[in-house]
Formats: sequence, structure tokens, C-alpha cells
Amino acid sequence: MGNFLSQFSVLVNKDNDPNLPDVHLDFESMTTTHGSSMSTEDSASYSSVLHMLEPTADLLELLRTYQGCGEHIRQAIGSPSPETEAEAWKAVSAAVAKLKMFYKYSTSIENCLPQILQTLCIGDVNRNLEKHQTLARILCQLLDFVFEFDSLKMKTPQIQNDFSYYRRCLSRGKLSNDGDIKSAMDEDELANKVSFFYAYPTPMLKTVTEVTTAFVDQHRVVRSVSECLATLAGVCYNTVSNLKKKPQRPETTAFCLRVMVIAIIIYDHIDPQGAFNKSSPINIKSSVKAIHSHGNSSDTPNLISALRYNTKHLNDSSTPKTIKTLMASCA
Repeated sequence: MGNFLSQFSVLVNKDNDPNLPDVHLDFESMTTTHGSSMSTEDSASYSSVLHMLEPTADLLELLRTYQGCGEHIRQAIGSPSPETEAEAWKAVSAAVAKLKMFYKYSTSIENCLPQILQTLCIGDVNRNLEKHQTLARILCQLLDFVFEFDSLKMKTPQIQNDFSYYRRCLSRGKLSNDGDIKSAMDEDELANKVSFFYAYPTPMLKTVTEVTTAFVDQHRVVRSVSECLATLAGVCYNTVSNLKKKPQRPETTAFCLRVMVIAIIIYDHIDPQGAFNKSSPINIKSSVKAIHSHGNSSDTPNLISALRYNTKHLNDSSTPKTIKTLMASCA
């Protein structure tokens, strides 16, 4: 850990560009197809987690275009009749099918993320990141998905309304028409889990944070997982801060900022001292400046809000006042 901190020493509460470890991830040419440079070991790990990324674009599009069932529900409640209630149930059932897909994807993260952390965080982290480039990029893509999904979810209040109505219908025995009590009980149990998932403002972040925390506790690898997250955050920062030297597509810049922020948040949850402490290898000042300098108008407010409201140690007494002032001024 001492070596790791010394590599990052110039980062701590400095305003100059960070001197990051010599780790490079090519975000511009990111791909999810097998590459010739992939090791046999990496290929095995890659194949077991590839399916975790396959549906992310489709899931985000489903959430982005989620319309909600407000009108059907209002009709069923305001003018109750077999017809209006049947229409509301039909609409809500279709909507809930999508909501279940999102929830089930979060459960796949619980199975696959530990495999990625096992490969990247056990042993020499920097060497692992260089050796397993594909898995490192998969992890970054997952962190990016977490940010985008939760941002969209918070802008979609219809989800809670639709699911509440769906549960009310369940409680009235809507599934009893099938005559299958076990199916009704199973559906009610699943509905409880899904409802609990959506009760949080940032459900995907909560899932990833809890899975990472459980992995750290089980394997007692808080240092190496913290190092991995700090390195990813640093590499993303470095990629964005070097735009003049190495121009990149705007979508790559936005991707790097989103990954940087989620990596910082998870680091802040699993590291005992957090990301804002003077001893932290993460330069919060530089990270915030990068967001304001290079972030797009759509993401920037959400990125800053995520750092303010989803981190754990920002308001600790050990957090420098300058950092607290900086974060407060970004409101």
C-alpha cells in the first residue's frame, strides 16, 4: 500500500496534473469482440462475463423510452369499470415486464462482478489491469452503465407509480384468474424484491457497491480493490486531461468522466478513510475541475450531484474544509 500511495503522492490536494501509474486503457478503440492479444486465461474469464454487457444498450434504450402507465391508471381509478381496469392491467403488466428485466440484470451483476474483481484485484493490480485489458474495459463499461441507468431512473418517476399500482392489483388477487396459487405467491415474492430494488434513488450503484463491499469483506482485499478503483479513476482523469495532446471523441470523454465518478464513489464506500481524506490517492479537486472543464451539459450536473450525495465520507471531520467548500459551491 505504501508503494501505491507514493505513486500517487503528487495527487493529494494538489492542483497540478496527477502523476499516474503507468497503466493505459484504450477507450477510443474499445470493443467487445475477442482480440488476438487476449491471453487464454483472460479469454476464459472474458467469456464468462461477456453476457453481462450484451443487454446494457438495449436496457438503457428501454428505460430511456419508458412512457409509464399514468393515464391508464388514472382512468381505472377515476372511472373504475371492467374495461378501464383491464386496460390498466394490460399496460402495467407490459411495463412491469421491463422493470423486471432491469432488476434481473442487477442480479446478474451479483454473479459476474466478483469474477472480474477476482481477476483484476488479486495480486499486482497494475499488472493485472495491463494483462487483462478486456476485463478492465468491461469493468469500466459496467460502471458507465451504472451511472447512465441510475440517472435515467431518477428522471422516471412513473416507475414507482406503475409498480405501486401493479402491487395493489396483486394484493387484490389479479393473478387468481390463473388458478395457480404458487405462481401468485412466487410473483408476490418477486414483486417484493423488485419494489425494494426501485425504492433506492440509485439502485444499480447500490448493487455494485454492495457486491464490491461483499467481495472485499470475503477476501480481505480492501487495499487492492481500492487501488484498482483509484487507478481506473486516475486513468480516466488522465485520458480526459490530455485532450490537447491526444484528441478524442466527445462520447469517449463523457464515458471517462462517468467511469471516473462511479469509481470514486465505490472507492469512498469501501476504503476506511474514503476518497476525500488527505491521504487518499484520488485528487477530488482535479476530478471536479475535469468534470466542469470537459463534461457535457447533460452529464455535468449529475456527475457533481453523484459525488455530493452518493459518497460516504464527504462530510467526515477528516475531509478538508477546502474540499467541502468546493463540493458545496458546485451545487
